[in-house]
Amino acid sequence: MRVFHTADWHLGQTFHEYDRDHEHACFLDWLLQNIATRKPHALLVSGDVFDSVNPPASAQRLYYEFLQKAADLHPGLQMVVTAGNHDAAARLEAPAPLLKRIHVHVVGTVGRTEDAEIDYSKFLVPLPNAAGEVGAIVLAVPFLRPADLPPMPGAADVYNAGMAAFYARLTEHACALRDGQHPGAVLIGMGHCHLTEGAESRDSERRLVVGGLESLSAETFPRALCYVALGHLHKPQSFDDGRVQYSGSPIPLSFTERTYHHRIWELEFGPAGLLERRSLEIPRVVPLLSLPEGRAVSMDALEEVLRNAHYGSGTRPEEYPFLEVRYLDDGPEPGRRYRIEQALAGKPVRLATTKFEPREQAAGGQEAGPGEGLGDLRSVDPLEVLLAAYRERHEGGEPEAALLSAFREILTEVNE
Repeated sequence: MRVFHTADWHLGQTFHEYDRDHEHACFLDWLLQNIATRKPHALLVSGDVFDSVNPPASAQRLYYEFLQKAADLHPGLQMVVTAGNHDAAARLEAPAPLLKRIHVHVVGTVGRTEDAEIDYSKFLVPLPNAAGEVGAIVLAVPFLRPADLPPMPGAADVYNAGMAAFYARLTEHACALRDGQHPGAVLIGMGHCHLTEGAESRDSERRLVVGGLESLSAETFPRALCYVALGHLHKPQSFDDGRVQYSGSPIPLSFTERTYHHRIWELEFGPAGLLERRSLEIPRVVPLLSLPEGRAVSMDALEEVLRNAHYGSGTRPEEYPFLEVRYLDDGPEPGRRYRIEQALAGKPVRLATTKFEPREQAAGGQEAGPGEGLGDLRSVDPLEVLLAAYRERHEGGEPEAALLSAFREILTEVNE
């Protein structure tokens, strides 16, 4: 069986007040071309289909048009879509009965049986191979909140223990389905979570991990799963010799991601498990530029850099590069933004953001304090702020587990 693994589309993202519809449309067209030529048996989308719980109509149109076009181009294609932490899980799942008619399986929420137990059968999606036999069973797991997990009273880390128990019990159900009805089928896991060793982009990834307390190990996923298709982290990366992988996002979602090589994974499975994995690199349609290269400079020098820079040969505004400019802070200057815009007047580029850098930081002096430098509030870990304030007030003491648990619960509610 041939399977495509992708995730973190973030359709509908607004990037410093610019929409990304053109870039997303180009990605989806590229993906359709590969579906038409490479004929995968299945496409796995591991969460964060949309950038927000209330995506614009243009983003929803892109999504549903893609599903229909993919089904028309390759009628045998099975698509499995799960909800991420950015998605409105119930809303994403709502048209599931209709989408099944074109072989699209959507899982957004945790179902319960009449006795309030987790309905693990909801997450199991058998996938037929070219011969029409079930060659794989997908464990289609969406983003899981603490309330979605089995209760683990007495566990030192309730979240991690709950996640491990969830995957263990789900894998038991998958093994029973395979052994009883589909002998020889391989088991493929999905998930939307944060691995401890994973590299994250704090500028664009909404924090699932509160101070590292809710990050998982690759060992969370039972060995019976020959491959685990993950979403959430935007940088493509592999763990456990490629058994566990993030596909990453199809486009850079922040300036910190401009050096990523965005891709999807093409996977070949046989009765023995994962046979081969290939990286299909996604063409970059719109560059993200940061000027000046290297250290920030004064405003006078910045104006010269902006006037002389080459911004590419884009002829359509939606293909102009996004630009981040960085300058040294020389105190208040109301006309700074105007000077930057004048230096860029008539050039094929879109000014996205301006950031200042204190002179002592640029010179290699003392590290910038809170609120200074190139960081922004999205890169701040709320729990780190809480811990620092608690230790200062209580002379280095650590907060109780109940307080941390309550704080994580509040963050989860705020981020929904």
